[in-house]
Amino acid sequence: MLGKSISKNSLLLALFALVSAAVLAGLHESTKERINQQIRAASQRALFEIVPQSQHDNDLLGDTLPLPEDAWRALGLKQSGNMHIARKNGEIIAVILPTVAPDGYSGDISMIVGVNRDGSLAGVRVLVHHETPGLGDRIELKKSDWILGFAGKSLQNPAADHWKVKKDGGEFDQFTGATITPRAVVHQVKRVLEYVKAEEARLFPSAETTAELNDLTDLTDGETHHE
Repeated sequence: MLGKSISKNSLLLALFALVSAAVLAGLHESTKERINQQIRAASQRALFEIVPQSQHDNDLLGDTLPLPEDAWRALGLKQSGNMHIARKNGEIIAVILPTVAPDGYSGDISMIVGVNRDGSLAGVRVLVHHETPGLGDRIELKKSDWILGFAGKSLQNPAADHWKVKKDGGEFDQFTGATITPRAVVHQVKRVLEYVKAEEARLFPSAETTAELNDLTDLTDGETHHE
């Protein structure tokens, strides 16, 4: 009898463990999906904050290109991401790139950075971070307007050696009691600008080149439809 009782209890415990594991797995997946949805919603809002709808005439959400693997390192990405393209009358006026600052106080800081055709910043927004509440979290627009200070900046404004927080001899403010977080953001935004500068011809083709590519696409589509 004792042996049967122990066996029965063991089976019950095993069943309880399986059910608990299934419930936890379900909760994890559900929570993970909600978090992903929140990130996507935040990304969409941030895109239109960086390049308002009045400044472009294309589908900013749908007009994307996957970033080539040679861009991942410069942008701090561990896997592919999409670049959003803002166009006006067919011309690319700005690109919005995903990027990650790996050296935040509490780890990765995921952002999107918009760069105009002239090399100036359209804007920067932080999407995901784990910085200290009340200190490093001031990189969020809802906590502080610090992030708005990047708009209009470029590799010439300020000069390249001033792309630092003021504590390091640069132009950008740090936060009281938190220097590592803004330092990481400033450094990564500069890296994005350097990447865009190096790839300027590819990211911002001339109007003539764009027209030629469009004509070629139309011709190819016509041939395909004819067949």
